[in-house]
Amino acid sequence: MTLTEILPTLRSSLPAHLEPAVWPRTAGWGAGGELRVGGAGLAALAEKHGTPLFVVDESDVRERCRAYVAAFGADAVDYTAKALLSIDIARWVADEGLGLYAGSAGEVRVAALAGLDMRRVVLYGSAKSPEDLETAYAAGVGTIVVESLGEITRLAATAPTGQRVLLRVLAGPEPAGGQDRRFGVRVAGGEAAAAVARIAAQPGLRLAGFDCSLGHQLSRFSLYEREIGRLCEFAAAMRRAHGVEPEQLNLGGGHAVAYRPAELGLALDAFAARMRGVLHLEADRHGMAAPRLTVSPGRAVVARAGVTVYRVLAVTRTQGGDRLVAVDGGMSDCPATALCGSRHSAVLLGRDAHAAAGPAAVVGRHNDADDVVVPDADLPGDVRPGDLLAVAGTGAYHHARATNFHLVARPALLAAADGGARVLIRRETLDDMLVRDAGR
Repeated sequence: MTLTEILPTLRSSLPAHLEPAVWPRTAGWGAGGELRVGGAGLAALAEKHGTPLFVVDESDVRERCRAYVAAFGADAVDYTAKALLSIDIARWVADEGLGLYAGSAGEVRVAALAGLDMRRVVLYGSAKSPEDLETAYAAGVGTIVVESLGEITRLAATAPTGQRVLLRVLAGPEPAGGQDRRFGVRVAGGEAAAAVARIAAQPGLRLAGFDCSLGHQLSRFSLYEREIGRLCEFAAAMRRAHGVEPEQLNLGGGHAVAYRPAELGLALDAFAARMRGVLHLEADRHGMAAPRLTVSPGRAVVARAGVTVYRVLAVTRTQGGDRLVAVDGGMSDCPATALCGSRHSAVLLGRDAHAAAGPAAVVGRHNDADDVVVPDADLPGDVRPGDLLAVAGTGAYHHARATNFHLVARPALLAAADGGARVLIRRETLDDMLVRDAGR
């Protein structure tokens, strides 16, 4: 018999378990229900900086960067900035040996302001604007990903001589789940072969290799293995037809992360070893030199590192008896639940619970049926207005996709490390939003 079975009241006062695969690596409980990340108390940060509040564990991000470099090698990993970006975060990933996949002029500007080696920056995107390209050229971006036939003509006319490019090739029939709306040139039908021919005919462009994107939240190695086989077969055909041979093959990202304790992430070291082995086998089979294997993860680097702190504003029950816990944020700062189907974990912090945990839906402030932060949280029965909740796994696509829906200001982003926290991006104010309104 356990102690909690002998003393049932003890069970309700114990803090919730923090699954290491889901919560930041430095997350842990302090006295009085204080949840600490990077040694900083989240309740104290919420009192100082307000809620909702994004907090990212700097050491967690750096650890994930180091793990990727250890698995794939130096100069083989580029962080996809759309997951989460600030000037300091760009510096962290660069410090740890990663390059940067930038999808806009704004992300290129952040990379430049962070002092990155712009040769390690890659500009990608299905519809690059003139501003995107001009900013990339001016900054000296090392590589541009070509994602359509028409883009080759634009680059040939505007890019600096010798511009390095990767061709995004769609070699297989499927993305992983969902309808295929990916940009890129398809092998089927000859579009990819035509793209290689066009680039090879442009003396100002240098085709360095191929780039691919297979989907999101992928944990099965087989999808990547098949793609490597198809790309090597295509590369061998292009060598015979045009005398070009890729020096690089970027497998993209899409690596799975765990949002709930029962979920599995990608087994990184095994994945890297397997992909290298498959690449060398396929290259040998086609009589070609194996290109350098690279990856460009985003979510997998920062998702676990992020926590969002909310304040409870109301607690009610539906006609069917389901408990609803309404917080001061929602779909304006937690879009991944509505857009991506992410299912996060939530805990009470800032005080000890005095009631057993039970099911509850954490909902937002936006009066919308889709405004759900955590649809099936397990929270103490005495959660009440004024309490604080922490939601795990919000490092990727939360701050990055935050909006001003309902003219709600976007939260601050803080970095926690070494027992303290500093502001990476300050909290937005109503004046920040209204300054753009020409009717003022």
